[in-house]
Amino acid sequence: MSSLTSARLLRLLSLFQARRDWTGAELAERLEVTPRTVRRDVQRLRDLGYPVDATPGVAGGYRLGVGSTLPPLLLDDEETVAVAVGLRAAASGGSLAGIEETSVRALAKLEQLLPSRLRRRVSALHTFTDTVGRKSPTVDSEHLTVIAGCCRDAERLHFRYRDHHGQETRRVVEPNKMVHAAGRWYLLAWDVDRDDWRVFRLDRMEGPLSTGPRFDPRTPPEDAADYVARGISSSAYRHTARVLVHASEEDAAQRLSPMDGTLTRVDDRTCELRIGGNALDMLAVYLLFFGFDFSVLEPAELEGELKALRDRIDRSLGGARPGPGSGSAG
Repeated sequence: MSSLTSARLLRLLSLFQARRDWTGAELAERLEVTPRTVRRDVQRLRDLGYPVDATPGVAGGYRLGVGSTLPPLLLDDEETVAVAVGLRAAASGGSLAGIEETSVRALAKLEQLLPSRLRRRVSALHTFTDTVGRKSPTVDSEHLTVIAGCCRDAERLHFRYRDHHGQETRRVVEPNKMVHAAGRWYLLAWDVDRDDWRVFRLDRMEGPLSTGPRFDPRTPPEDAADYVARGISSSAYRHTARVLVHASEEDAAQRLSPMDGTLTRVDDRTCELRIGGNALDMLAVYLLFFGFDFSVLEPAELEGELKALRDRIDRSLGGARPGPGSGSAG
């Protein structure tokens, strides 16, 4: 089998995983080949162990069925190493419940298939790397696959949701896309009852999840990852602050990611920053290290925290002893 044919088979598999049903004409157009070549490629997949179901007739097409055996591995060296490293990382602790044990089993099978040159590369990457950080809340892997299927097939999703205050509500949504950010899984979806876009943390979604009926997909107001990043930069925190930054939006954006806060242009020399935090004193410290002059718009208590930091710095530089009532203004 030529490398060109192998690459086309991988593209064909990717199309089958992206959508359930395809006509021969649609596959031929996507792969830029003739319908006859599509039929040959489908037969090659069957020969490799992939159960591809076909429906004859003018309205017929193809669908990738559920297989009972593991087909041959169709990955190049770099892809194989990437999969093995990902499995090792997941085996050492991931954000999916039960993923560690499953990853260990999958990695053991994969490493038995690796040639020695690849096994040494994977082992070196694992041995000479380490991770730092707190463990994130885990998500049921079955929930993840159910939600992904609803996104793919445009099916409504029904679930119970527990917000950060612990309050529980029943939600019906039209899921758009899942986003993994800062060690957590999020879902961007159209909330049917609230008639607006909402972002949900998957570890706060409780089942059993139910699906249906189908819906016509909507277009979100912006890229899903950017929308989620902007949403969690402030809404997930106890305190939200607004400051006027004395710098252009372009300059300020060089030091700020969408996960940190939201910038809005005011004019060529100023912009507004909306940012969240669990403690006002930590917000004050962050803003001081932001690198630009700013003025506090809200809340007024943030100014008190900044003055407390200024006094503490003055005492540290001057060697003065703290006076009565000094310290945090919170």
